[in-house]
Amino acid sequence: MHAFMVRHQTPVLLIIILAAVAAISEIGGLDNLQVPLIEMLIRVLVVVGLYVFIGNSGVISFGQIGFMCIGAYAAGWATAEPGFKQVMLQGLPDFLAQNQWPFPVAMAGAIVLPAIVALLFGLAILRLNGIAASIATFAFLIIVNSVYSNWDSVTAGVSSLVGIPTAVGPWVAFAFASAGIVSAYLFQISRYGLMLRATREDSVAAKACGVHSVRVRLIAFVLSAALVGAGGGLYAQFLGILTVDTFYLSLSFITIAMLVVGGMSSLTGAVSGVIAVTVIVQLLRFGEQGVTLGSTQLKLPESSSELGLGLLLALILIFRPNGLSGGKELMLINAPKGATPETAKATAGRSLQSDSNVVA
Repeated sequence: MHAFMVRHQTPVLLIIILAAVAAISEIGGLDNLQVPLIEMLIRVLVVVGLYVFIGNSGVISFGQIGFMCIGAYAAGWATAEPGFKQVMLQGLPDFLAQNQWPFPVAMAGAIVLPAIVALLFGLAILRLNGIAASIATFAFLIIVNSVYSNWDSVTAGVSSLVGIPTAVGPWVAFAFASAGIVSAYLFQISRYGLMLRATREDSVAAKACGVHSVRVRLIAFVLSAALVGAGGGLYAQFLGILTVDTFYLSLSFITIAMLVVGGMSSLTGAVSGVIAVTVIVQLLRFGEQGVTLGSTQLKLPESSSELGLGLLLALILIFRPNGLSGGKELMLINAPKGATPETAKATAGRSLQSDSNVVA
């Protein structure tokens, strides 16, 4: 049991940190912090979803927030008031238009629908590599935004989708963020995660070992879309209102920035990046509101939070290109002395060779 806990301590420690965040949001007198902390927990789920594909494959995807949009609207269609849907969303099927489904059904739709779209889209574009794949994912984000902005009978177009119950509090967001961390960790330590990271490090050598790169990328892409879509479903039921432009360039930039700041090659980096960026942005926003000292008011210029985020990202890229985590996982207890890096690499190599017969 001790060896098991030492080996798998990273997700446990990350979940404990998130539990502390959820508990802080419930402290009396800190009501002004509850909204940004809940939003931070939701973004942990989203950025962990980005890590599943980007971190393990090395392919930068600019389109994952498109799946967040799909998940958010799936939840909105399920839970919005029937009266609003029958007037504003006349293109919805009857089982959605005439009913107000409970939270679990809405979240199931927010997970399954993006995963299906990712499966179909991934089959088309995951044979691409490098910048070509990144541009294709960015094109997907543009397509989703254009379709949802103009599909008036289903999404209300550029108008707001309202009447969504606000069922997401700090502990609901914490539960889903924790589930996302566990899912990402299980994929990371699975043979599919190992094979995907092999394609990231040396695609030619991985192919020579029998790794089917498109297949393992597709698995990660679908799981990533499901987690990001779940984040969209939580976001919809946290805000209670949806607009298409919420899920576009600004959110895409800040979530990718969170992953880069924390370190895109580790699960710890995904979580720490969200926390670090959220704290810095909130401090700068408080500075924009100003502090009064006697007859003098001190305040930062408007848009200081955006400037601060850009400066932080530039400094990280220059001085710590592997992010705050340095590509390492959070561990309080060192692994047993027998588990040397050489032993781990040899074990990974044997595992990869044995898996090649299954994947090829």
